[in-house]
Amino acid sequence: MNLKEEIENYRPYNEQEEKDKQMMLQYLNTFDDVLTRKNEFGHFTASAWVVNKEKTKVLMIYHNIYKSWAWTGGHADGESNLLNTAIRELKEETGVENVKILKDGIFSLEILCVNGHIKNNKYVSSHVHLNLTYLLEVDEKEVVRMKEDENSGVKWIKIEDVAKVSNEKWIIENVYKKLNEKLSKLV
Repeated sequence: MNLKEEIENYRPYNEQEEKDKQMMLQYLNTFDDVLTRKNEFGHFTASAWVVNKEKTKVLMIYHNIYKSWAWTGGHADGESNLLNTAIRELKEETGVENVKILKDGIFSLEILCVNGHIKNNKYVSSHVHLNLTYLLEVDEKEVVRMKEDENSGVKWIKIEDVAKVSNEKWIIENVYKKLNEKLSKLV
């Protein structure tokens, strides 16, 4: 299944996802290059909501640009299979090796606003990430490590404490809360 079909087949959880799904499909129909950062208005990214076996904790990184504990994820960089992107980014950012897919297909979707920032000593203008999130599991005992150019910490955080450790208010209220609600319905 290609990216457009995957998004078309996704059943939105709420109004935010319904609207963002429509916008993503419109974006795919409007722009040719949506899988690389060459499209400076916006491009596809993938994130992972990574839980332990008991589904009581989430594996998060301390993101150097956002100065906040955050989920793992990153740019598609030309990859059209965004599940592969989410897994690749998880492994790069945390050092984990063994990943279990808990739900086939997209777990969540959202359009995320990215403020202008400096990356690799260059200014990156404000833009949007058309983000697909996947639900993954990692053994809590697996050794984790930082990816120093992107994060300065990796740790397991109790699900109920996610809102306490992140300082990204919109993400907490509109993404992490939703992900935990959806997770609780699967348990």
